[in-house]
Amino acid sequence: MSDKTEKLQKVLARSGHGSRREIEGYIQQGRISVDGKIATLGDRIEVNPAIKIRLDGRILNIKEPQKTVCRVLAYYKPEGELCTRHDPEGRPTVFDRLPKMQGARWIAVGRLDINTSGLLLFTTDGELANRLMHPSREVEREYAVRVFGEVDNAKLRQLTQGVQLEDGPASFKTIAFKGGEGINQWYNVTLTEGRNREVRRLWEAVGVQVSRLIRVRYGDIDLPKGLPRGGWAELGLEQTNYLRQLVELDEEIVTKVAVGRDQRRVKANQIRRAVRRHSQVASRPAGKRPASSSRQNAGKKTTSKGR
Repeated sequence: MSDKTEKLQKVLARSGHGSRREIEGYIQQGRISVDGKIATLGDRIEVNPAIKIRLDGRILNIKEPQKTVCRVLAYYKPEGELCTRHDPEGRPTVFDRLPKMQGARWIAVGRLDINTSGLLLFTTDGELANRLMHPSREVEREYAVRVFGEVDNAKLRQLTQGVQLEDGPASFKTIAFKGGEGINQWYNVTLTEGRNREVRRLWEAVGVQVSRLIRVRYGDIDLPKGLPRGGWAELGLEQTNYLRQLVELDEEIVTKVAVGRDQRRVKANQIRRAVRRHSQVASRPAGKRPASSSRQNAGKKTTSKGR
């Protein structure tokens, strides 16, 4: 099979004939044909001038794929934001403050639950996002965790050796004590998988409650110093290619990130706009907040995939 092929629904969605989900429905209903043959789900095609794709017998105009620059953002997610594009209750989402683009969209690399803050990556490259999220990649994530409860050596040993959760055994790769007073203590923990609320559930399994959870590292990408909650910073070519190398994708050779003094000025302006946007969204009554909008450190270095 040619490496230039793409899923049929992706080609048609890019050409403006509906969302991928809508087009999958058309395919299931037998309404789409390719060169006279009824299409089926899973079909891949290579776009060329001679191909004839029809919907209900009508020939569709098809756009050929365009090479786009892979962009990656590091975003400091605050507590209280949802990792979704649309919320029916109008609550703020992680997409509300991201920079507007034409011809591309931001894709979240994984999720953080509503009560978790910290580093969340976004990219314009769907293949990069999908590969990074796949469990087989085992990308290390680090979290700063404030716990409430008695923590002894036996519990720490149990957490690194393995705990049985409802969806299978789990453990922390590393645990490092970071200070605290009484039964409120900070730890940095690392994981290489990202099951739902995994960090919290691991601590709860040994009778300890998590009162604060901050992701501070994803692979070798740290939560940028000085980045405020609700702010974002675009990664440069070196960090972008580090992520691409992790998942065996070709390196990028161009970037849209400014350099030198221009980069510092642009970055400062981006942060100010993002935080201002965050303040405007947060100050609105819940019912009046937009469900989605295209605009837009505690803990030391640690890694984990849990939440």
